[in-house]
Amino acid sequence: MNTDNNELIKTELELRELSEKVLKLAKKYGASDAELSINRGTGLNVETRGDIVDKLEYNRDQGLGLSIYMGQNTGSASTADLSEQAIDDTVRAACNIAKFTEEDKYAGLADADLMATDISDLDLYHPWDVSAEEAIDIAKSCEAAARNYDKRIINSDGASISTYSGLSLTANTHGFTAVVPSSRHSLSCSVIGQEPGDDGMQRDYWYSTSRINNELEDVVAVGEKAAHRTVQRLNAQQISTRQSAILYSPEVARSIIGHFTGAIAGGAQYRKSTFLLDSIDKKVFPDFIHLHEQPHIQQAFGSGYFDKEGVATRNRDIVVDGVIQNYIMGSYSARQLGLQTTANSGGTHNLTLDSTGQSFEELLKQLDTGFYITELIGSSVNGLTGDYSRGAAGFWVEKGEIQFPVEELTIAGNLIEMFKNIVAVGNDVDLRGGTRTGSILIEGMMIAGL
Repeated sequence: MNTDNNELIKTELELRELSEKVLKLAKKYGASDAELSINRGTGLNVETRGDIVDKLEYNRDQGLGLSIYMGQNTGSASTADLSEQAIDDTVRAACNIAKFTEEDKYAGLADADLMATDISDLDLYHPWDVSAEEAIDIAKSCEAAARNYDKRIINSDGASISTYSGLSLTANTHGFTAVVPSSRHSLSCSVIGQEPGDDGMQRDYWYSTSRINNELEDVVAVGEKAAHRTVQRLNAQQISTRQSAILYSPEVARSIIGHFTGAIAGGAQYRKSTFLLDSIDKKVFPDFIHLHEQPHIQQAFGSGYFDKEGVATRNRDIVVDGVIQNYIMGSYSARQLGLQTTANSGGTHNLTLDSTGQSFEELLKQLDTGFYITELIGSSVNGLTGDYSRGAAGFWVEKGEIQFPVEELTIAGNLIEMFKNIVAVGNDVDLRGGTRTGSILIEGMMIAGL
């Protein structure tokens, strides 16, 4: 949102006044409690391919999401129209819906004494005053750097720039109201490569993202890295079926953590639809595994002093010495389990897997002979049994050195065994998302190839 500080303050006051009006209307129409979120922001998206601008989109977004409670009955409604009449209609709609829903003894706001009181500035708001013309030039420069990197880059899927900044308000009838300004900017490029005289082509990409535009990777560097990754994949081979150790690059390693957090999510636990049922205090990883949340990191993508329900976040251990300490829950699933919310309504906050200290090069040496994965394709993961099977591409490694690119492979195992067989976590941490992990080395997996 391109605005000075005075306009930012003005917008925040408008959202606060609007939230007060909505909550009063909810009470007026019969709600015993209510919670809401309001978002308002602006963004610019540009995509170029060659000399053509494929997409130029400026957006100004706003929206209200509301949940009301009539005792243990719940109704929800949303609107992108924040006019007085639309707000009134939306509140009425939520209240009317609640009259038809079944009573649910677990429904309701999170406990009042859990609401966040410290809502300090996490430095998440850095709007980028970039014009459409400037954004187009940046995208074209990025793509040109990729196409000029190597004569084997024969085509492009283009380059893109996106920027968004705005305000998000969370409020409820406990008296909790908080407004958080934030921004996010990204630059990406994808190109296609081919060896002369070879029919086979490969595609790869790279991207950079940050809350601060000046901290995006250099434009030329993003394009050249996309091209380098593409050229590396040329002349890819297949290998025979075998059992092997596998090294997941940081970009794909976070999926392993995602399968674990999905298995210990409160919803999966109370529905009894997980291979890690009733797993608190159970050892599922090696002793060196420490997985924890760090919600108050300045400028990070997963940072926040409260979750979607207004519950205060804190640094929290999830796995210590390989042992599960607690689940990942909002208030609803916590009540189902007879536990207390872990302030995870809406997801985790800078989920961090601590490194065992090795660099990427050291992990390759430790892998010795095996498969280094840079791309996962499709998914067949059974959340009830932990059975795991995914298409993959990457590189074959021998004597700690990358030998050649490989493709059209399927990797398989069971997540319970995979967790136990983690032997190292690299220090090459990818900070471009809400899950922070380096490369993960896992022994004893099956590779289905030729």
